[in-house]
Amino acid sequence: MSVELCRIGGAVECTIIRRLNRFVIEILVGNRRAKAYINNTGRLTEYIIRGRKAYCVENPRARKTEYRLFAVSERGLGVLIDTQIQMKSFERAVSMDIIPWLRGCKIVGRNLRLGSSRIDYLLYCMGKHIYVEVKSAVLRGSEHYAMYPDCPTIRGRRHINEIINHVLMGGLGAIVFIAALPHVKAFKPCARGDPVIPVLVRRACEVGVMVKAISLHYDPRSSLVNLDNPDLEVELDDK
Repeated sequence: MSVELCRIGGAVECTIIRRLNRFVIEILVGNRRAKAYINNTGRLTEYIIRGRKAYCVENPRARKTEYRLFAVSERGLGVLIDTQIQMKSFERAVSMDIIPWLRGCKIVGRNLRLGSSRIDYLLYCMGKHIYVEVKSAVLRGSEHYAMYPDCPTIRGRRHINEIINHVLMGGLGAIVFIAALPHVKAFKPCARGDPVIPVLVRRACEVGVMVKAISLHYDPRSSLVNLDNPDLEVELDDK
């Protein structure tokens, strides 16, 4: 059963025309062409398709793009590609205390230095601190799998290595994959996107890093982000 996490105010339906560059997409809002910003650094080739229905919100007037595209229509619901909203949804779930493996935890820091990287969160759980890095898993590997990444990611490798090294030094760490698409049953790291990532994720598990996943989606009918599974299965085999 889904749990409501947050509402997206001012959501507008639009149609994708084409990707202009890494962060800008040309869209159609009604009968008018406009530019929309996206903050997801993945290739998103299965979603950024001409004619695909999507959802956006207006940007502040000072921005170079008029809109911010945050979700793409799929199966009557929405794939939440906006990483900022994904993180806000994760924060909301933590504050609501509805993630079973983070019960009683509180976020005490954001974007903190660890080694040569910045890690998304520092949580305080039962008298101990734990560094938590979240990753956006919006690639649909097959019918019911969410996957990460969809392209090589040096930054992603570095973050996972930093968490591994922290745990090897006696600290606590977690990697959380946000499967932000509807109707998924498990998460898998994607060797086709980056063959190093599955190796690093398995290594993380071996040394004691908590490797977890949650699933959520955007519902355009209510403009709500809903949590579907706070403890989505993680599969690390090579199949």
